[in-house]
Amino acid sequence: MLNRRTLVALIAFSSAAVASAQSYPNRAIRVVVPFPAGGGTDLIAREVTQKVTQSTGWTFVVENKPGAGGNLGVEAVAKSPADGYTIVLGQTSNMSISPSLYPKLAYDPVKDLTPILLVANAPFVMVTGTGSPHKTLGDVVNVAKAKPGTLNFASPGNGTVAHLTGELFQSAASIKMQHVPYKGAAQALTDVVSGAIDLYLGSVPTLIGQIKQGKMRALAVTSANRVDDLPQVPTINESGFKGFDAVTWFGFLAPAGTPKDVLSKLNTEFNAALKQPDLRKKLGDQGADPAGGTAEEFAALIKDDLVRWGKVVKQSGARID
Repeated sequence: MLNRRTLVALIAFSSAAVASAQSYPNRAIRVVVPFPAGGGTDLIAREVTQKVTQSTGWTFVVENKPGAGGNLGVEAVAKSPADGYTIVLGQTSNMSISPSLYPKLAYDPVKDLTPILLVANAPFVMVTGTGSPHKTLGDVVNVAKAKPGTLNFASPGNGTVAHLTGELFQSAASIKMQHVPYKGAAQALTDVVSGAIDLYLGSVPTLIGQIKQGKMRALAVTSANRVDDLPQVPTINESGFKGFDAVTWFGFLAPAGTPKDVLSKLNTEFNAALKQPDLRKKLGDQGADPAGGTAEEFAALIKDDLVRWGKVVKQSGARID
């Protein structure tokens, strides 16, 4: 049975929590982007928060904290006060792949963070040089089956979503190609154009310029549906591999224990922003498909992808110490 002093303390704490949630936010919200400034994740974070600022007057401060494939920024937020004033724009890589890829990850994406909402999805596109004999995805599969291991495919790095999407495709097609990891896209694109690399998997925004300029041939996109900016490019799904759907996603998360009322406010305003046509166009121009929805839906996606990508990491043998 509670004594009077304890009861008064609990009432005071509850009243303070309610008042805090009602006045939220009364100062700037720090948004950690776990990748360098100017990249796709950074641009998405800035465009979305700027739209919310326009509609609410809230202040957001975007802080770029790259390192360890995005893990350092996520770790910093996981260890921040759970008051709603520090959030992170997480990705498939650091939320659903890193736990399997890194043996000593300093955070648990499910236990240490709480989802706010899914912001956007972005597909990959498989390309080859215009001088390549491979005109279609079917050509690639036929050669790979006739001569296992002779074709190579490159990605922006070992254990990236693009790399593992390539591994997922090989499994779906029952073929084997040699993976060539690069440190980013620049040199890889040069080698694809020259013919030194047979295939490359990268994000649509990274490759769309080269494709439209005729320097690269797009064979297929990895999403379930075609990409608006590349309407002539078929999906892997419609190229004979039913159900294939692999994208990278972006979503806001807060430290575990953040008050539900605060999370609800953030979810409401971000959802409202993502419904605005001008923001949807800006994200679309970056190759991202605006999402939105509930925190529960985003949580389910993270958990499902932890299992899905965990299996792909294990099958590929990818590991980063």
